[in-house]
Amino acid sequence: FLKIRPGQTGLDATLGYGGHTQKMLECLKGEGHLFALDVDPIELAKTRERLGKCGYGPEILTIRQMNFADIDQLAAETGPFDFALADLGVSSMQIDNPERGFSYKQEGPLDLRLNPEKGIPASERLREITREELEGMLLENADEPYAAQISRAVFSEIRKGREIATTTQLREMIGNALSFLPENERKEGIKKSCQRTFQALRIDVNSEFEVLEEFLEKLPDVLKSGGRVAILTFHSGEDRLVKKSFQRLCRAGVYQDFSREVIRPSAEECAMNSRARSTKMRWAVKA
Repeated sequence: FLKIRPGQTGLDATLGYGGHTQKMLECLKGEGHLFALDVDPIELAKTRERLGKCGYGPEILTIRQMNFADIDQLAAETGPFDFALADLGVSSMQIDNPERGFSYKQEGPLDLRLNPEKGIPASERLREITREELEGMLLENADEPYAAQISRAVFSEIRKGREIATTTQLREMIGNALSFLPENERKEGIKKSCQRTFQALRIDVNSEFEVLEEFLEKLPDVLKSGGRVAILTFHSGEDRLVKKSFQRLCRAGVYQDFSREVIRPSAEECAMNSRARSTKMRWAVKA
């Protein structure tokens, strides 16, 4: 969709491991420039080194530690872009590092911050919110069907003075909250509720919806006329925000076209990469 050509200027708003960045650089064939952003100082340094070893230096690639909500600040320096990509998923390196606390499957501190140098970890967030706020967070950020039961169980433990400092402590509380499920459904039900609860907390701790809304609002102003943008989302809350923004701005004449239907990965891609299964892509073209 991006139709990248040598000589163009592009933006990878979510650098991560650098897989998308590398593919876009290959399309540029040494002509033009790509700017790449990420808030995670830990993984950004590793990716910069990795791409440097592949031959992509500052003459073709500029990497900045920056939140993509601040793309207007970047564009003020660089000028507008021919193409932009944003992959809103948490990177595999973050998920697979137990010290970051993104996965309920591994023991680690309940952190969940994309930038561990800013904000407060999820463990601290749980200490300061009410049961009603937690229930609302689980519903809004993850469509959790057992939000009431999980929030009651968590706050029951907090009232007893129990700290929720690790991923496994939270997982255990979710398991206890769903002990009423039929035995043949319990394991799968707990697994899915753990995934949704960790997702909801991560979105809250990183203000992901607010950041995405700011990015979507500024996005047209950093694209050239005819500039193309593709956004990959991983759950319904993100997808709704992207879809509504593209629809509204197309009606207003800001975009000349956008994807009416969501684009999903093929069965072959899902077989190669199971984490791609929940991905949805939407695109738009600047008027």
